[in-house]
Amino acid sequence: MGKSSKKWKENRMQRKEEIARIAKAQALVNAAKKQDNPLDKLSAFQKFSKDGLEVTISFCKAPDMNDKLKTEVMDLMRTNMKETYAQSDWGWKEKEKSEELFDEDAWYLLANDDKNGSMVAFSHFRFDMDEGRPVLYCYELQLNESTRRKGLGRRMMQVLEMFSWQANMEKIVLTILKNNPDAKAFFSAMKYELDETSPEDEFDETYCYEILSKERKIKTPQ
Repeated sequence: MGKSSKKWKENRMQRKEEIARIAKAQALVNAAKKQDNPLDKLSAFQKFSKDGLEVTISFCKAPDMNDKLKTEVMDLMRTNMKETYAQSDWGWKEKEKSEELFDEDAWYLLANDDKNGSMVAFSHFRFDMDEGRPVLYCYELQLNESTRRKGLGRRMMQVLEMFSWQANMEKIVLTILKNNPDAKAFFSAMKYELDETSPEDEFDETYCYEILSKERKIKTPQ
């Protein structure tokens, strides 16, 4: 057997193995998306109380949201991030952001104040493929200003991490704007690191965002 024939067979085998790996990864994502409510398995994490803050954490899929809840989500997003987006290269594009937030694949963790029932925090997330790997992608984590620095954001991320590991995702991925240092500090404290897919600034091109991730410690079953 010549060297070229042997190399061709090795490449073919590698391609077949890669196709099989991606198929298994996609099957994990598909299975995760079939869940009715991943929070049902985490009843101990549906209540949070600290420093006078008492909330109930619940799960919701975007297609099941009523207009009132959609308005609350959009209002909090706008209050927290409109100026930050506007000052970045992305700019604030409310119609596009609304379409993203309420896409049929968008899932939510919601935190509601036990005293008045108002929504005080949310996380928009999805199970998805990212560069051929099964991931939980955290699109947003937004908290009302009065609820910050009390551990609620950390608790909500911990719940997302449990969702991810229970579904055998390989990592959690998220994107932050570089002009939002508070977000970078928060996620760094939670051991999120620069992801291998995060773009690097070059002489003739710079990026206004970074991609962070946290890897699953136990490898996904093969």
